[in-house]
Amino acid sequence: MKTCLPRLLPLAAATALALSVPFVHAAAPAVPARAENAFLSQVDAAARAARVSNVDYALDFTLTGKETFSGTTTLTFDLKDTAGPLTVDLDKATIRALTVNGKTVAPRYNGWFITLDAADLVAGKNTVVVAYERPHSTNGEGLHRMVDPVDGRVYTYSHFEPAAAHQMFAVFDQPDLKATYAVTVSVPADWQVISTTRETNVAPVGADGALRRWTFARTKKLSPYNFSMHAGPYKMWEDGSGKYPMRLFARQSVAAQIKPAEWFRYTKAGLTFFDDYFGIPYQFEKYDQILVPDFLYGAMENAAAITFSENRFMYKADMTAEQRARLAGVIMHEMAHQWFGDLVTMQWWNGLWLNESFASFMGTLATAEATEFKDAWRAFYSEGKQRAYEQDQKTTTHPIEVPVPSTQNAFDNIDSITYAKGASTLIQLRHLLGEEVFRKGVHDYLVKYQYRNAKLDDFIGSLGRAAGRDLTGWTKQWLYEAGVDTIAARYTCKGGKVAGFALEQTAPSRALPTLREQRVQVAAFRLDGKDYKLARNVAVTYKGAKTPVPAMNGAACPDLVYPNFGDWGFVKVELDPRSFDSARNHLAQVDDPLLRAMLWQSLWDGVRDGKLALNDFLTTALNNAPGEKDYTLLGDVLGKVVMAKRYLDMMDPQAAYAQAVGRQLEDMAWTAAGASRGNDDFQRRWFGTYVSLASSRPALDRLAALLDGKERLDGLAVDQDLRWTIIRRLNRYAYPGAAALVEAEAARDKSDAGQAAALAATVSRPDPAVKAEWLATVHDPQTKLPFSKVRTAMEYLYPSEQRALGEQTADARLAQLARLDKSAGPVYMRAYGAVMIPAGCTPHSVARLQAAADAGRDLSAGTRRALLDTLQEDQRCVTMRQALTAH
Repeated sequence: MKTCLPRLLPLAAATALALSVPFVHAAAPAVPARAENAFLSQVDAAARAARVSNVDYALDFTLTGKETFSGTTTLTFDLKDTAGPLTVDLDKATIRALTVNGKTVAPRYNGWFITLDAADLVAGKNTVVVAYERPHSTNGEGLHRMVDPVDGRVYTYSHFEPAAAHQMFAVFDQPDLKATYAVTVSVPADWQVISTTRETNVAPVGADGALRRWTFARTKKLSPYNFSMHAGPYKMWEDGSGKYPMRLFARQSVAAQIKPAEWFRYTKAGLTFFDDYFGIPYQFEKYDQILVPDFLYGAMENAAAITFSENRFMYKADMTAEQRARLAGVIMHEMAHQWFGDLVTMQWWNGLWLNESFASFMGTLATAEATEFKDAWRAFYSEGKQRAYEQDQKTTTHPIEVPVPSTQNAFDNIDSITYAKGASTLIQLRHLLGEEVFRKGVHDYLVKYQYRNAKLDDFIGSLGRAAGRDLTGWTKQWLYEAGVDTIAARYTCKGGKVAGFALEQTAPSRALPTLREQRVQVAAFRLDGKDYKLARNVAVTYKGAKTPVPAMNGAACPDLVYPNFGDWGFVKVELDPRSFDSARNHLAQVDDPLLRAMLWQSLWDGVRDGKLALNDFLTTALNNAPGEKDYTLLGDVLGKVVMAKRYLDMMDPQAAYAQAVGRQLEDMAWTAAGASRGNDDFQRRWFGTYVSLASSRPALDRLAALLDGKERLDGLAVDQDLRWTIIRRLNRYAYPGAAALVEAEAARDKSDAGQAAALAATVSRPDPAVKAEWLATVHDPQTKLPFSKVRTAMEYLYPSEQRALGEQTADARLAQLARLDKSAGPVYMRAYGAVMIPAGCTPHSVARLQAAADAGRDLSAGTRRALLDTLQEDQRCVTMRQALTAH
């Protein structure tokens, strides 16, 4: 998984903000000076790493629960030379004292980093002590602080990826300067403190005992972003039934929502699996997991103290099977990082993709093999892999391995290509090399580079040596070239038998011409009565434009051919006309749920490519979805149905066809929810879809009646989470009395989750005054709202059917883009760019976005990419609209 801070502070302003001692100017350094900005370039990081080694931090913090904290960093390191100054990263702190090798010095500090004069340093061992104060973060980075609205308790946690450790302490904030960390923390007496190691002592501070001082054992060597410290009055659960002690933490006010037994069950299973798979025992001695509020991402792999987002893994009702599977998968993903990412770490941020790809691959493998979720690979296909296919077909696609000039760019390309395409390439490599060869190569890599940093060539080299194969060509094709290729089966039949068969591979464009080598399964089926029967399945390694498959010759002429059967390859499949017709008309006759999922995907690809009318897809869905008995696949199909409804809303929600099919979809979902009584997972899945589709007055009336108890759906419990979901839907469609429902529910549910839900419902109302108020808040860099609330407002401000309201501010939002990009920071812009750039599914909207793209060539890489992605998606929506055959 991964700030709403100014990108470039004027030097004078930074000095006034951050210094309590005079700024001292020094003579020009003998080595190139580091750029005076908030980010660290790869060039500067490499120069620093070449001079610095054997780093150790002694960190002392005092946290009182107030808005600021104090700290002292004692930084010890070896320095190769004194040819020039050296910088130490520290963000927006007030420095109280600075000593270098025992000498008190006046800090040269610009609000981002301290510059240590060469004259104060020595070749060999150096000790730097920085005493400082700093505000807690409220944007999810650094040392974040949150006040629980239920009971007023204060909670803090750290988050440092990609490079935010310097928002908490003075540090060489780069991954290839691994260090050890010894921590002491003074906190209120009722607080817990969790860090990389277990505490060795907890003792009162002062006569009144209001604070307690926690002392922790020194860690093993870690990159700064893998270290962490979390403190607050957390509720703790413990489990000692496994090889490693496990603990789970959550806020007191939400503790009743936690099912610790499920967390511990998956954690214990994962630790056993990974110990065996890697052949290297877990290295960090204990395993803590902390549920935290306002989290930017899903979870974070801090060594031995993994953080999880509350709003993604905490529910007021019992978890559904899908929710449990997601929890198990993320636990396994973060656990894989303890070896691949924490034990062995990339040298620079261009290697972050390998951490995430490998964890995605291993997390899915562990979920499939060590938990009850044996269909984890099917879920991976339907979710992460499809997002990767979509991302790789965008004009902004990029290779898996890309340069990262500075920490500003560390997350520019952290997306589905990084996670799921990268994982898919590892799956493909495992098929090419063989499972045990691949496993041996991974083991050898981890043994050789443990507690060190490594590069892509090191990993590929270990696999190549294990296989006795040169992987240079494979690496170039898959990791350094962008785009997803397409394969199609081309065959002829004679006398009822296949007379010739080949796989044809095409590249996505002249700009992306790479044809790749990979191993897939080609399967042919015959329709036998009511069912498709597998006639032949052949494993093929194909490359180039055309690969003959002679093993298919002589098979019965097929009714359906799928050239990536079993999902071995990362490739887009173009069905031949006969197979496409089978997919449209005979989905229910396909027994294999993965093949059914892939055929559904082929139909959806046809819609997105403008080759199949959206109304034809929905007809297929109405005919087939109610009969789908596979829970995972049903979720995939219903997700596509909801997306289809979103496209219709963007086109014209008042169109006759949109209104008519909308009512049909509502009826389908409501009927299926009622028919699923007794199967809670299926009923909740269908009812969740019903809420997502409800837009007609009868459907909204029904939701309102469910909310106040006038109507019931047998078997369905309308819990607090579901009540908020219904209230948000009613507000989104301006249902009479909906605003009062928000007020009443917020009075009943005073939790921060309730506050967020009330905010989402409020901003989604189709009210121009509400939109103007909240757009002003979103655009205000001085807002006092926590970033988590600003992000919620962004997400719900302009629903798809409120296109007319969105048009009222579309020009203004595009006009603000450059200003925001310069002032708001990458974390803010990642959230803003994803949902706030206006698109209208009209030629006018496409032209407006094109003009903005033409004028916005100086935007940051991440923001420009978001703009271009919105433009392409708007073009796609127009194409889909033109392909409609029902209006």
